[in-house]
Amino acid sequence: MVSIERSALKEQLKRLVDSGLCPVGDADEYLTNLRELTEDIVRARETIRRTTRVFKALSHPTRLKILRLLSVRDMCVCEIMAILNTTQPTTSHHLNLLENMRLIEERREGKWVFYSVADSKPLQNMIEDTFRKGRLPSTGIRKEQG
Repeated sequence: MVSIERSALKEQLKRLVDSGLCPVGDADEYLTNLRELTEDIVRARETIRRTTRVFKALSHPTRLKILRLLSVRDMCVCEIMAILNTTQPTTSHHLNLLENMRLIEERREGKWVFYSVADSKPLQNMIEDTFRKGRLPSTGIRKEQG
């Protein structure tokens, strides 16, 4: 079964190469290029895992609202609760998730804890590492012009 699938895949790649849509003249060479892409994805597994966790943290509307509020100014939990009309446990849960992903930071002033948006450079670097174009080998496939 696997050999049938591989031969069918090889035939599809040959048709793609023969169509002139990719500048690589040989299907075997093209398959080698595609395998290099696979190896890059395997090497980037940890970065992809971390980035997935950050995107999950950002995927909840309440957490995005909190980030928007904190982008205006530092706030304590009670201020966030009052603005979003949420309970203390719910607000603390969302703040904890954002803090664990290093998207926000806390600062203590006496008994008060204030939250602020963390330096975005680590997040920006993580996203760039995940989607860095320059690291992937060229497959020779042209992008469609829209």
